[in-house]
This record gives sequence, structure tokens and C-alpha cells, in this order.
Amino acid sequence: MDKPLILVTNDDGISAPGIRTLIAVMAEIGDVVVVAPDKPQSAMGHAITINSTLYLHKISVENAVITEYSCSGTPVDCVKFAVNEILKRKPDLCVSGINHGSNSSINVIYSGTMSAAVEAGIEGIPAIGFSLLDYDWNADFEPVKSFVKKIALQTLENGLPDGTILNVNFPKLKENEIKGIRICRQAKAIWAEKFDKRTTPYGKDYYWLTGEFVNQDSGEDTDEWALEHGFVSVVPIQFDMTAHHAIQRLNTWDLNRNN
Repeated sequence: MDKPLILVTNDDGISAPGIRTLIAVMAEIGDVVVVAPDKPQSAMGHAITINSTLYLHKISVENAVITEYSCSGTPVDCVKFAVNEILKRKPDLCVSGINHGSNSSINVIYSGTMSAAVEAGIEGIPAIGFSLLDYDWNADFEPVKSFVKKIALQTLENGLPDGTILNVNFPKLKENEIKGIRICRQAKAIWAEKFDKRTTPYGKDYYWLTGEFVNQDSGEDTDEWALEHGFVSVVPIQFDMTAHHAIQRLNTWDLNRNN
């Protein structure tokens, strides 16, 4: 039987240790093609490049069995390039990450890692975003490799419900300290943000966005609870943003009344 075709991407850039780990794990499962940003693209969300040129560079590595491309665009651009320009058929799986830092709870909205996975999902490709709760460039990804492989294999074997993508986050623990995997809902949380105002030597004001993550959810079925208690969190997310529960209520409004 042919090996599955796996597309690998991320938002930290093609040289990031997280994606190098992900590539190595996926190479144990199938045939791997990598299309990733040529520089860090964190917190880009679902941005695409429409007002400037895009560049794609095939990386030549002697004796390489994996095809790799670096892209000047965003994580979503990378997936679009892969599907429309590079791959001869739709991949069996797209994996994004492993992100250096959390993409749990509300962070999924801003994440370039997850937006790449969502773009694959829009294309009808089973997709997973992986993140480790460690922002260090030299983070240790060894403890999560077996979990990455297990979740990827289960996704290939079972498929995903239509319109569903997996958001997987790993606690920063040793492998023998991780208690297991939990299917969770996204915790309700916000960023309490502020702008740090500073002034250049020339008298011009500039700002740095800062903030504090505030978990407003005490539920024990959330990703934040799972991660805090030593579990890998798996949250199924969707790109259909319709608030279906609100439709009935909105239909009670008299929107067609002539004022």
C-alpha cells in the first residue's frame, strides 16, 4: 500500500526546531512535503498575501528524501501554494507546528499555526495543529514525539468529521510526566491587553503590545484545565463561524418592519 502523503507547515519558520521535529515524526509515517515560511510568521492569523509578490524557494539538500520549500508569505499562503502549485494530488494529512508556545483557548484565533491547519481543512484535507507550551527557541520537543505520532496515525485511520480540525497542545513536561490525552472544549479566556508607550531619541512615540492571559473558565473539560493538570489537550475546532444557537433568537427580531 502506498504511504500517505503528508503536508507539513508552521508559522515559526522552516528552520524552527519545532517543525524539524514534526518533519522527522511524519517521515516515520508517510511521504512528506514541507512548505513553510522563510521567516517567523507568528500571530498572523488567517492572513494571506494579496498586495505584494510571493516567492517560493525549493530547498536542495544532498541525499534528501523529503521535498522542502520555503515561502516568503504567511502560513496560509504556504498551504495555498502546496495545494495549488506543488502537490500533484491532495495530501492525506496536513500537520502544522510544532509551535513554540501555546495555542490553547482564545489563542487559536490569532495563531498562524492553527490558521494553516484551518486552511487545509477548508480544502478538505484532514488537518492538525500542534503546539508546545514552551516559547524557548531551544524547547525540548522529544517528550511529545510519541503523542504527535499517535494522534497523526489515529487521524489517518479514522478521519475527521467534515469541517473539523484538531488543535493539539502539549504541556511542558517530561514524557513520563504527561498523564495522557484529553478531548476538550476551548476554555473561555481573554487577553487583558495594554500598549507600552515609549519614545524614540527623536521624540516620536511608539508602542509595544503587552498583555496578561486571563482564564475566565473554571470548567474541568477545557484545554486550559487539561494542560494545567498534565494532560495533552485535543480540541476539535471548525471554520464555520455561524452561531447556530443564535439563529432562532434573531428570527424573533422584526427586521422587515418599515420604520
